[in-house]
Amino acid sequence: MKELEQEGDIAADYLEELLDIADLDGDLDMDVEGDRAAVSIVGADLSQLVGANGEVLDALQELTRLAVYRETGERSRLMLDISGYRADRRRELVALAEETCAQVKETGEAVSLKAMTPFERKVVHDAVAAAGLSSESEGVEPRRFVVVLPR
Repeated sequence: MKELEQEGDIAADYLEELLDIADLDGDLDMDVEGDRAAVSIVGADLSQLVGANGEVLDALQELTRLAVYRETGERSRLMLDISGYRADRRRELVALAEETCAQVKETGEAVSLKAMTPFERKVVHDAVAAAGLSSESEGVEPRRFVVVLPR
């Protein structure tokens, strides 16, 4: 737990510097969610830090993880959210997974979803498992996708 809090502190310092350089206003919130540190940035208009389909957010998360690695020497699984983008996306993906599970249960046939990021696939896999079905990832990055399987 202490290591995760340290990761959050390092990440917050890095992100504060980034916000200062970009002359953006944002408040940082640090937390520990399960087995990973989580940092959220909220502010007036931070959409440029999210980018199209969260691409800039994903890149910033990787840079922040590298900053943590540089300080600790340990690989970080830190999650970064900006303006609630990931939280909103998680809700959308859970709904998609539930609809897909209903379709698979009804038809008895596997359903392939569109390509997703690792974060998105994890959310879908967890939701599918919670619905009592199984799923697997297929394809090669960046076109890796989830297939929801019948029982």
